Amino acid sequence: MSARRRVFPSSRPCTAATGCCTTDRASALAAARNDVSNDVNKALQRAFEELADGLDLLGESSFRSASHRRVARAIGDLTAPIDQLGDDPAQLRARLEAIPGIGEGATRRILEFVEHGEIADHVEILERVPGGLFQLLQVPGLGPKAVRTLWQELGVQGVDDLRRELDSGRVESLPRMGRKTVQNLRSALEFLTRTRDRLPVALAMPLALDLRDGLRSVEPEARVEIAGSLRRGVETIGDLDLVAAHHDPAARRRLAEAFVNDGRVTDVLASGERKCSVRLSAGGHAIQADLRLGEPAAFGAALHYFTGSKEHNVLMRQIAIGFGRRLNEYGLFEGDEPRPQDHGGTPLAGAEEAELYDALGLPFIPAELREEAFDPARVGLEALRDLLARLIDEDQIVADLHTHSTASDGRHSLEELVAIARRRGLAVLAVTDHSRSSVLAGGLEIDALREHVAAIRELAAGLDDLVLLAGAEVDILPDGSLDYPDEVLAELDVVVASPHVSLSQDRATATRRLLAAIRNPHVHILGHPTGRIVGRRRGLQPDIDALCAAASEHGTALELNANPRRLDLDDAALRRAVEVGCLVAIDTDAHSDAQFGYLSYGVRTARRAGLPADSCVNTWEPERLRDWLADKSVGARGR
Repeated sequence: MSARRRVFPSSRPCTAATGCCTTDRASALAAARNDVSNDVNKALQRAFEELADGLDLLGESSFRSASHRRVARAIGDLTAPIDQLGDDPAQLRARLEAIPGIGEGATRRILEFVEHGEIADHVEILERVPGGLFQLLQVPGLGPKAVRTLWQELGVQGVDDLRRELDSGRVESLPRMGRKTVQNLRSALEFLTRTRDRLPVALAMPLALDLRDGLRSVEPEARVEIAGSLRRGVETIGDLDLVAAHHDPAARRRLAEAFVNDGRVTDVLASGERKCSVRLSAGGHAIQADLRLGEPAAFGAALHYFTGSKEHNVLMRQIAIGFGRRLNEYGLFEGDEPRPQDHGGTPLAGAEEAELYDALGLPFIPAELREEAFDPARVGLEALRDLLARLIDEDQIVADLHTHSTASDGRHSLEELVAIARRRGLAVLAVTDHSRSSVLAGGLEIDALREHVAAIRELAAGLDDLVLLAGAEVDILPDGSLDYPDEVLAELDVVVASPHVSLSQDRATATRRLLAAIRNPHVHILGHPTGRIVGRRRGLQPDIDALCAAASEHGTALELNANPRRLDLDDAALRRAVEVGCLVAIDTDAHSDAQFGYLSYGVRTARRAGLPADSCVNTWEPERLRDWLADKSVGARGR
């Protein structure tokens, strides 16, 4: 099977040598220009997204707005820097126009950005639209029309203005802004306040990987790894942590110098021999990053300490005390003397994380499980060993059961998807394009769906190295009914039922809606069950216990949508599903080749929940998977 590159740094024993929206034109342009030297694709994607948002806020051409969003998605799918696609403007123009979704107008704007660092249309939008309105679009439940009304009727130009007008009672007097809407807005503002200073993992991980790889290129013999909550797979990040080690003090100084002089650094908070702290700006977001430097003999101890969690570190220190030892970021030492490293103490272990666990009589605990819920004293040492033996790993995933093609809003043809699946080492691929109610996503009417299914099966008949399945992502409508009738669903190999609209329903209504889908005998997977967007939209808040009980009873898999902007279900809900014994599907929901790489994010979240590999249908051999798809109850009983 082909090897797959891990998006996340490995949490196995290592043995190898926030966000804020721009609120005015000047800061927006400065952020965009700063991005040019670092990631022109992200800067361009952001510019086109703001073009689309600006047109929506002004109430102007919805067609142009949709076109700009298509361009932003196309740019986001590129794997190479857009300004390096051609050796000269003519070649770059030709290659841009060959990319689906990028037409003549978009090409002109991209070339303008590459040459001048800005797009005139984008500058005009930023001049016409107060910057705070873009931030208001991040408030769950506020769409462009509502923001425009608040702006035009009450002069609201940002979050603080909205909070003030909510307190005054004037918002409730606006059309379609009744008491319930106001209550929802208050709740949404509280949610935004809790999350706005944290960077979603979708943005934090690429930035951290870039920093890590940059430091490794400066000193190839150095050991450099990502630590902190990002290594543990937490979905939003307060700051970035990196740990580096080299035996040569001069090399450590060069690493520190490279770190504080990174092009994204806006402020140097500290610069010393052991620690450097900076403030970074990337893609319109700001976040603190810390680099710890030390000797290779203490690298494992430092990596362990700065990975956390705090609760896990306290536990490890207590266990060490029980052995008559002291554990800190410099190693594991005999005796109980404070800071033994300052008094000539020689560590018993510290070069590798695994040494620390072994010396304390523990199995190696992966970073994702270093949380209070998996405290060995709580779960028991034998139960922990059993969990570790059965814990899912990315290498065990052989199927992706939720993907999209050009038949709806995907970027690739069926033939291209087959090639991607082969290259990524998959044994099973399900093509699940959108159903008819998802108009903006190119959802398929029944006749078009049947033609699409026939095309998939014709292609599948000629494959001997890949099982290609014909499916659909079927909308769960607000009343709990599905977007296709049962007789159509029965014709499909795989049915993923997902909520896409009415995502602010109350708990009871949302629960009834999702239970109806789970209980449908033709539904195999409940797709992204809450519809949330990490840090931006809370989504539905159903009774998770009720969903898990029904899913277990009916053999329906609950999806962990691996898109890092979703990670839905989250690790807490998934942990409940594991406790109940539910089946789980980890799917990428890929719309492009690059998005198949989202798998790593999903697996990391699954590991945080302690998901056993055998409970994940994506790890099953094709024959077992086929049996479950044919009869969910048989598959569930066969676990």
